[in-house]
Amino acid sequence: MMTNFLKHYCAATLLLSSGLFATPTQLKVADVRPMFEEMLNLHVEYKDFSPVLAKRSVKLFIDQFDPYKIYLLSSEVQPYIEMNDDQLSKVVDKFNAGDLSIYANMNKLFEKGIQRARALRAQVAQEIVASQEEVAGVQPELYNSFAKSPAELRVRFKKQMANILASEKKASSLSTLSADKKQKLFALWEKRFVRSENSYMGGSKTLSADHYLAMHVLKAQSKSLDAHTSFFSPEEAFEMRASLEKQFEGVGIVLREGVDGIQISSLVKGGPADKSGKILSGDVLVEINGRPIDSVLYEDVLGLLKGDRGSKVVLGVRHSGNNAKSSVDRVELVREKIVMQDERVQYTSEPYGEGIVGKIVLTSFYESGGNSSCEKDMREAIKNLKKQGNLVGLVIDMRDNSGGFLNQAVKLTGLFISSGVVVISKYAKGEMQYLRDVDGRIYYDGPLVLLTSKASASAAEIVTQALQDYGTAVIVGDERTYGKGTIQYQTVTDNQAENFFKVTVGRYYTVSGRSTQIEGVKADIVVPTEYSPYNIGERYLAYPLKNDQVPAAYADPLLDVDPKNKVWFQKNYIPNLQKKLSIWTELMPQLKANSSYRLSHNKNFAYFIRKIKGESSEGSPDLMASGIPDNFGSADLQMEEAVHIVKDMILLKEKISVTE
Repeated sequence: MMTNFLKHYCAATLLLSSGLFATPTQLKVADVRPMFEEMLNLHVEYKDFSPVLAKRSVKLFIDQFDPYKIYLLSSEVQPYIEMNDDQLSKVVDKFNAGDLSIYANMNKLFEKGIQRARALRAQVAQEIVASQEEVAGVQPELYNSFAKSPAELRVRFKKQMANILASEKKASSLSTLSADKKQKLFALWEKRFVRSENSYMGGSKTLSADHYLAMHVLKAQSKSLDAHTSFFSPEEAFEMRASLEKQFEGVGIVLREGVDGIQISSLVKGGPADKSGKILSGDVLVEINGRPIDSVLYEDVLGLLKGDRGSKVVLGVRHSGNNAKSSVDRVELVREKIVMQDERVQYTSEPYGEGIVGKIVLTSFYESGGNSSCEKDMREAIKNLKKQGNLVGLVIDMRDNSGGFLNQAVKLTGLFISSGVVVISKYAKGEMQYLRDVDGRIYYDGPLVLLTSKASASAAEIVTQALQDYGTAVIVGDERTYGKGTIQYQTVTDNQAENFFKVTVGRYYTVSGRSTQIEGVKADIVVPTEYSPYNIGERYLAYPLKNDQVPAAYADPLLDVDPKNKVWFQKNYIPNLQKKLSIWTELMPQLKANSSYRLSHNKNFAYFIRKIKGESSEGSPDLMASGIPDNFGSADLQMEEAVHIVKDMILLKEKISVTE
């Protein structure tokens, strides 16, 4: 199993792989105070840099450099993380005067830790390569405290490097690793370490040490405000923008730096590389525009891949499995806008009675600024499902949906209610804004299940709780969702922005006046997902904002509506307000009982629960007799049960109709 440490570095490699960055703005130390004050001015709660924020920012500055506690000693960090009130007040005074000396001093400490770590890694790598013994992976370990001595740091590095080898063996399906393979693997990982460390070691060819110091300070200070306020590097902003809009510009390749060179780990479906048919996942990239890249730094390779939409680039690739002397296949590609279709709304159906049950997967609340949005895609999916047959039931899967655009959550909720308040926003000075669905139309009003998990967050929770409030949907999944009930303003999708950040500007509530903050949305019927054993959620983050409530708005008071428009609202909106339904609440005991019975008699689900809890099937005669379920790992047990619940809803609703 790969440690969090290894995942962090692998993820960083993939993050850089697109080759499409915003043009970096060279930050200066003098920029820090005005930029942070801009965030403070927008923030829902904090308006001044205080000793409380200073204490948090110092801790975060250390944690973001050494999250896995493999660089620094406890004696080195103690003077900073245990500062008294007077010392913290001086940090505030200096910051207000534009003095970042405390952070600069910590950066010098980091440089010392990096130099020590590089020496320790070299020693450990040499020792492991020289050893004839096969190094086995050790149990991943997250350290709660900093090491007390360099010797303890050395032990930590040895464990990490043993896991690097174990992960490579598993990924390569090798029974053993030669000394040469170990040497190459450690050399590759050393490059990854160094790349990550260089921002603390005097800057780079294009960005100064001052730039990196300012960026690291802004990252720490923004995080000190709350769990979701952040300052982004251009690379991070690119990834976030692509995630929000489900599109980007380029040739559509994802790169991975491996021991044998820079490999194309995957292709973006529908991108120029994919459509060419001449580039395959697993190919090694060896040339860009006729220039060999075997001696080019990875970050410079990414720079060579950059270019404007419509421009051409010639990639030279050596196909997977070919030897080093095989010919290079040169492919000309034109950079273009790529829409990530695989991450947009997906739908399927299955027959039931004289109709069908639809299954829609919604992974985020996206919007590109053009004709692409999740609300439009959802509407189209429902329309197409109705063309397939009589749509008698619907499941919307948001288990892996971490949110997106707030306006899309409002519009999507509006597909399932006639009209009414969806979100109530409350900002720093207590001002309230009501976001409404006003079109008076319902696109689907049959039995509806929303499938959620602990990972369902933000906009996904808005839709889930709003439809639960109105009684139009049954919520199925983990006991509760993530618990993010705050609103962020962001500059990531602003084409004119020179720097990228998001800042928490308010809290949101649904029509009941409830907030999902910390508490999340509680499932009506609990069907545990793979996330259920883990501590996932807002309550586990540093510095989350508190939960509160506002008055309900089922009878919309129109408090924020311009008096000039009130007549229209009173005539066209108020008469169509969605009434709170009670049918599923009344049927909930039977729906729960049916689901509980099915799950308790489902051997596959019993095996799934044992598996995610890390338990064996020993002591369970039924499971031992049946062996490992044939479809475990491939069948979607939660979706299966969600569909069963929808079918129960259909039957029970029909019985009520017959009785009436």
